[in-house]
Amino acid sequence: MSTIHLHQTTRLTPEQYVAGLTDFGPGRSRLFGNSADKYLKVHHQGPKEADVTEGSSGIWERLHYDWSDPNHVVLKTTESNTWGGNSGHTYNFTRRQEPQGTVSRPRAGDRR
Repeated sequence: MSTIHLHQTTRLTPEQYVAGLTDFGPGRSRLFGNSADKYLKVHHQGPKEADVTEGSSGIWERLHYDWSDPNHVVLKTTESNTWGGNSGHTYNFTRRQEPQGTVSRPRAGDRR
């Protein structure tokens, strides 16, 4: 099984990102392009987990979402027409401190 590691820095808090990740309403494809409304089916949703089928362009997967740990969200593929049984996604969030004070940049040009 292949594992692909992606790293992205964002200004969103983990709570904001998880809120978007777990919003299974219409228009989800605006955040996640591979999750077209016509494929989206929520089989079950609880306060910290969900069972959802999503996909696009003929490719779909059913995922169990677990966001009981707000810093570690796991999506496990339970059924798919493309992905194997050990497939899924894991989101690990690391909180970063915002810089204190102001940010300045030098001005281009001559100083008098």
